[in-house]
Amino acid sequence: MSTSFLLEAIGLVVFGYVAGSVSPSVFLGRLFRGLDVRHRGSGNAGTTNAFRVLGSRLGLAVLFADLLKGIIPVVLARYLSTPLVTVLVAFACVTGHNYSVFLRGRGGKGVATGAGAAIGMMPIPMAILIGLYLLLLFGSRVVSIASITCTILLPVMAVVFRQPLPYVVVCCLMSIVVLWAHRGNFGRLWRHDEPRVVFPWNKRRSDPPDSGDPAVS
Repeated sequence: MSTSFLLEAIGLVVFGYVAGSVSPSVFLGRLFRGLDVRHRGSGNAGTTNAFRVLGSRLGLAVLFADLLKGIIPVVLARYLSTPLVTVLVAFACVTGHNYSVFLRGRGGKGVATGAGAAIGMMPIPMAILIGLYLLLLFGSRVVSIASITCTILLPVMAVVFRQPLPYVVVCCLMSIVVLWAHRGNFGRLWRHDEPRVVFPWNKRRSDPPDSGDPAVS
């Protein structure tokens, strides 16, 4: 292993962590609304709370940015280095999002950024998972059900589509990190008090407001 390869690998992993640590929800909330999303809604610096606190337009911007935080570093590593370095970068992106250096070790739950990292590694399996996620989301209107189900299936899809062993391993690790971040959601699902998403076509229904700890972040 050459010194140049080692330095390049370290640089890519650090870049992945720093990119993951950037919080679009906090930045856009301060820039366009003059507020900190960590002090509103669920207090989570993730995509779902951004939709809840900042509205659908800024929420979509946060979702897109969180995806790119995973896609860009992983695609860069994929073309510049080895599969092992690529998976380390993917894991660094999710770790940065969940434990941001810019937010004093706090962050989101890693679903969107983890999805972006997985898209960068294996786009076809992820296209299937994204389709399943949307079906579960629109069918149940419970974000955590869609997020947790697809998180569990991520390493399964990596195996089914015969991805390189490092990809399978990092999918398992990312799933563990994301599922751990959702430990509060498991309790609310068990108690049947997990909040539901209110889509525009549900506005006339008398569902309670969507509040609480989000599942997508």
